Amino acid sequence: MAADELIHGEVLRGLAARGRTRLAGSFRAAVFGANDGLVSNLALVLGIGATGVPATTVLFTGIAGLLAGALSMGAGEYVSVRSQRELLQASQPDPASQAALAHLDVDANELALVYRARGMSKKDAEARAAEVLSTLHLDSDDPAASGVDDLEQLGSPWNAAISSFLFFASGALIPVLPYLLGARHLAAVAIAAGAVGLALLGTGAVVGILSGASPCKRALRQLLIGFGAAGVTYLLGTLFGAAGL
Repeated sequence: MAADELIHGEVLRGLAARGRTRLAGSFRAAVFGANDGLVSNLALVLGIGATGVPATTVLFTGIAGLLAGALSMGAGEYVSVRSQRELLQASQPDPASQAALAHLDVDANELALVYRARGMSKKDAEARAAEVLSTLHLDSDDPAASGVDDLEQLGSPWNAAISSFLFFASGALIPVLPYLLGARHLAAVAIAAGAVGLALLGTGAVVGILSGASPCKRALRQLLIGFGAAGVTYLLGTLFGAAGL
């Protein structure tokens, strides 16, 4: 009974891991696109705002960063997924050659001759060659053999590009919203930082769920990384503004 329980647990773990893998493949571009939009545009807006420029300048800078980053993310995700799909397709075995394996004439196969040259008898060489060839045989209808599962996990390049564009734009819009709504100076900075902080906690928790790790730890890590990057650019903007550059 104990052995049965262990096997059942392993089966459930495998099913859960498979589900997380497929889910991660579907939402990877979306989650990380939103996170990149949050961090990069918050850092941009705070850095520019800290220099003391007018609020309209910060607003237009944030919008420009949103569009530039979303287009860059979408194009990069398309190229990445398309390249991975082409690499997997190029590495897949030729179905015609795989189908021909079962029809090889083992008696005349060079592999049997190699074994005979090593001192094996004709019968043993043919048996050994047949055994080796049988292990090389792949069923062309098997998705795992043809790489279909890997391609499905990657998804469509266009879907990845569009989702990455949209989610980066949605994330990058949050730091700009206070300026769009009329907030200025420290009030706008505080609202933007607070809204982005909540969003970073959410994306970090999702990353934790997808990876099977603690959502709380991943959420706090995302928050610290995002605020760390924004804090550095804010300090640099303050220094450049004080220097009159």
